[in-house]
Amino acid sequence: MINIEEKYFTAYETIKNKTKGLNNSVEYPALGFTSNLDVVCDFRIDIFNRLLKKHFPDGRLEEMHAVKYIKNMQDFLCAIVFFARQGIGGEVDICDMEIITNIFETEYAMGGTATQAALALSAIDLASLVHLTDDSSPVCDILNTSNIYIANAQGELVHANNIRQTNEQEVHFIVQFKKGDIIELNKEQIVIPSSNRLIVTKITVNAVLPLSQGYFDFIENHSKKISSHVLSSFNAVENEQILRDRLDYIKKHLAIFRKNNEKGIVFFEDAHYHNKNIRKICLETIYNEVDIVSLNEEELEYTLKMEQYDVDIRDIIACVDGMCRIKQVYGIKKGVIVHTKDYSMYVGDALEVDIEAGLIYGNMLATTKALIGTYGSIDDIHAILKLPLSDQGIKYKKIIDDKNHESKCTAQKIVIVPTKYIEKPKYTVGLGDSFVAGVQICFKK
Repeated sequence: MINIEEKYFTAYETIKNKTKGLNNSVEYPALGFTSNLDVVCDFRIDIFNRLLKKHFPDGRLEEMHAVKYIKNMQDFLCAIVFFARQGIGGEVDICDMEIITNIFETEYAMGGTATQAALALSAIDLASLVHLTDDSSPVCDILNTSNIYIANAQGELVHANNIRQTNEQEVHFIVQFKKGDIIELNKEQIVIPSSNRLIVTKITVNAVLPLSQGYFDFIENHSKKISSHVLSSFNAVENEQILRDRLDYIKKHLAIFRKNNEKGIVFFEDAHYHNKNIRKICLETIYNEVDIVSLNEEELEYTLKMEQYDVDIRDIIACVDGMCRIKQVYGIKKGVIVHTKDYSMYVGDALEVDIEAGLIYGNMLATTKALIGTYGSIDDIHAILKLPLSDQGIKYKKIIDDKNHESKCTAQKIVIVPTKYIEKPKYTVGLGDSFVAGVQICFKK
């Protein structure tokens, strides 16, 4: 894998040498759509085990399952056990955040794919345009940097300190559980197999996804300034008609964007959906309007299952075939990206841009956040170059590079890049969003 190691160093040098120039260029990504305030808790396994003993004196860990709606402390604890014992991430709604306040120490952070991607780019001095839904003071305080632009009601670019709140605040409570921690209850033990996170949501403004007219006006009037147009965060919408109305508006907007900027990339980042029908509407309505769909391996598996197509996400060739199927079934214009802790991969048409470099940029930004717990600077990114490549990612790359594998995929291009591996990430929230941010760099001239 010496070649991949060299490409990581080349990618780092490219970012290091060009970010200042790129920041001052006329092009930047547009990042949409939702924002919210994350309340990140310092999850301590000793406190959690004491709560289990208090609320389930005769309980059994193997019988605990997640509920769709948290109504009390018992539901909250069961949800954590369910996701932690599998090492998977997820989201669960809660009726009242007061149920879980004052359990762990907490701090504020930014929530939302678009806003987290904007912060990741800002940390390496790259500018972006971001769409807000929760525009409360705590959110704008976090976003108030010289590299992040927001379009006001008149379609003019301003910084976050010039935004006046118009929408209700939305808070998400983030529980990060760590690989190797041991959940204990009544002599029963579970070793957490992988670090991940549970997001407890109290959906408010994002349930109706208010669209900022100024944001769309700016993009339509200055389309050639937009190197890529990122769509995300439809997963919190609860009403099907509201979603259809929003998607209909966005489809008409994209037609104008494409007419004014033929080379602009439309990029869709998938998510965990609260409602299967909402996901189905997105798949059938917006996928065929985008150039690239990006998702993690769990979202890949779930999407394919909706089409009665089973995939073993541990089988890399099965993943390639599944990505091809998604592209074909939903009419995605160029290709599909899957990003995981071990690798990132593009399957689809040949592109004018260097998508392999884009995957490496994405891996670097995501791994840096996992390592240091925040959005990394150029110097922080340099530190991850010393990390080893994922053994599993290397194995998968060798399989892909071996042309003798039996794949049904007819894609022009299959590109896989092993990640820099971290056994116990310091932070697991927003890693996919940082990855998305990194990929957008390759679309900039």
